[in-house]
Amino acid sequence: MPSSTAIFFGFGPWKTYVPRWFPDRDCNVVSRKPWLMLVQGWPLRLLLYRNVEVYVWGFKYPPFLKRFCRRFNIPFFHVEDGFVRSVSLGAHKAPPASLIIDSRTMHYDAANPSDLEHTLQSYDFAADKALMERAEKCMRMLLDLRVSKYNLGKRIDLDSVLGPKTKRRVLVIGQVESDAAIAFGCDRPVTNNDLVRLAASENPDAEIIYKPHPEVLHGTRKGVSNPADVANLCAILKDDVAPADALDGVDHVYTITSLMGFEALLRGLPVTCVGLPFYAGWGPTDDRQPSPRRTSRRSVREIFAAAYLLHSRYFDPEKGESVFIEITIHRLHSMGKGTEAAPQGMTSCLTPPATSHT
Repeated sequence: MPSSTAIFFGFGPWKTYVPRWFPDRDCNVVSRKPWLMLVQGWPLRLLLYRNVEVYVWGFKYPPFLKRFCRRFNIPFFHVEDGFVRSVSLGAHKAPPASLIIDSRTMHYDAANPSDLEHTLQSYDFAADKALMERAEKCMRMLLDLRVSKYNLGKRIDLDSVLGPKTKRRVLVIGQVESDAAIAFGCDRPVTNNDLVRLAASENPDAEIIYKPHPEVLHGTRKGVSNPADVANLCAILKDDVAPADALDGVDHVYTITSLMGFEALLRGLPVTCVGLPFYAGWGPTDDRQPSPRRTSRRSVREIFAAAYLLHSRYFDPEKGESVFIEITIHRLHSMGKGTEAAPQGMTSCLTPPATSHT
């Protein structure tokens, strides 16, 4: 028997895999249209359940829903794609291999503290040697297997596109400018072209390389700024280049809030953040947005341990079973090569250490 009922708001209709990820709950996926929610009697219907939890996708829910749940002590959780997601894009309806579930707010909400930020601010990482050893191994695995959040980009050598390297290379990471990660992660409006202009002005003797977001390149999302307007300042990668290949051979990375900025930190690259992603404000990044709440100093390994291990849940996307991050990394690496082999000695039936999301 399910231990409780889980009601999901704001989830796209294609996300039919969601209930399989919560096998111990009786799941009900509600329309993401606020007017239809009201017509169907939500959120008042929540009061009819004895043990009920509410899960919302990102910020795709009417604000009154969270206030209602807080008023009646109904557990409320934000859900978003994890940091090791899939081979294809979410816009292509590829199910994610990981989720982040946060009881406070989303990890990209710079204005308010999330569960992840709370952990980074207060957790005693030095006392958790097993966690830190595992983080080191997983970081190395990601780098060795060249796995990223998305894993469908072309494998190239930058020199084959740009010619031999003759000066410092600065990589500017484009994002979907209408995305919530920018809307909630920045204290002022900023576009990809603004970022290119900033990088060019601060690095006049460097080769500026602009990597547009893969969803823009694949036509599944529209950009706000036109890359042609800054073509005189940079070399634009017109193909969807794999993140690992784009980061090879560059000397500095500029981002607004992209996860690829953290992937650059994993490689020891200096990273300038114009917004305030979850990994900024702790010391390793060059920050252009203040973060007065984030007073602890954290290493890249500690940030990785908090984000990828303590606050992410990993799944077999087909079966919905919980798995270790190590299995997910190997699985995405194999899928990217056109195979489905599981890592030697690991199977998808393994259950990871229990972590609470309440």
